[in-house]
Amino acid sequence: MAIAGGAGVSAHRADEYLQTARLAIAPGRVQVELDMTPGIALAEAILADIDRDRDGSLSAEEQRAYARLVLGALDLEIDGRRLPAPLAASSFPAPEAVRRGEGTIRLQSAVVLPRLSIGAHQLLFRNNHHPDRTAYLANALVPDSADVAVTAQRRDVDQRELVIEYVVRAAAPTSTAVWLFGSIAAATGLWALTTRTSSPPARRA
Repeated sequence: MAIAGGAGVSAHRADEYLQTARLAIAPGRVQVELDMTPGIALAEAILADIDRDRDGSLSAEEQRAYARLVLGALDLEIDGRRLPAPLAASSFPAPEAVRRGEGTIRLQSAVVLPRLSIGAHQLLFRNNHHPDRTAYLANALVPDSADVAVTAQRRDVDQRELVIEYVVRAAAPTSTAVWLFGSIAAATGLWALTTRTSSPPARRA
């Protein structure tokens, strides 16, 4: 499957804009990673979108502006509630690498979720950036937290839209909480034993 997927990517990258999204869900946040690789035929058009002053270099401000443009074109919803996708980090290749079809723009967004109840939830992701001549890929990553379990993924034909069904579980007691509870119980038992031992014997009539 990996070989077949690689062949498909190499076949369309020359004249398409490959955009690959990965979403990592945690109890209180969603990490969005977006890799974007322009094909050789689209390189100059994408560079022109970024290099607004046409000086041949991609300044830090131009990179931030393009990153915000891309993230602003993403739709993110949790249980029907729209979420913003702020920029957390980005990296841009040199223009020469883009012209060779080897340059990948990488963006990251850390999306804070509202407080969610225990049970089933639905996250919708839709990529609306540069829909012309673009190949989309989207996947949910295996959660790092045992408190979250992805139960299903549904994509449209173009993989421009991804719906992730997942479950939030009740958090297990932490080791600190267990230790604290055990310490309190032990201290209470010791206090009761000490009190019983130190009490003077009752006088007989």
